[in-house]
Amino acid sequence: MLLADTSAWIAHLRRSDRILASALDEGRVIVHPFVVGELACGTLRRREGFLDDLARLPQATHATHAEVMLLVERYRLAGTGIGWIDAHLLAAARLSDAQLYTHDAALQRAWTSVSQTRR
Repeated sequence: MLLADTSAWIAHLRRSDRILASALDEGRVIVHPFVVGELACGTLRRREGFLDDLARLPQATHATHAEVMLLVERYRLAGTGIGWIDAHLLAAARLSDAQLYTHDAALQRAWTSVSQTRR
């Protein structure tokens, strides 16, 4: 499964992203409500249809506040350039046994660190 962050979705909406398009075609994409929320706050062409399509995708497992705090501490993510939503996505990808897909360099570095050790 693939959990795409907001940057990946934006890139896909601007110009079809080959990796995300392939995963969508194969039914391998899960979504997180924070990503859907970030996208909903932006300017979207075909807004209603796109948000409806996202709502039909399977949901990632949500991490608790405590789980995300533990992840931030365990992997020393403070000061690495990621934000709280990014930390939630890292935790959700791990809990969902999914790959995190991002176009954000800091988040990709964090994912590389976090994904090297499985639960």
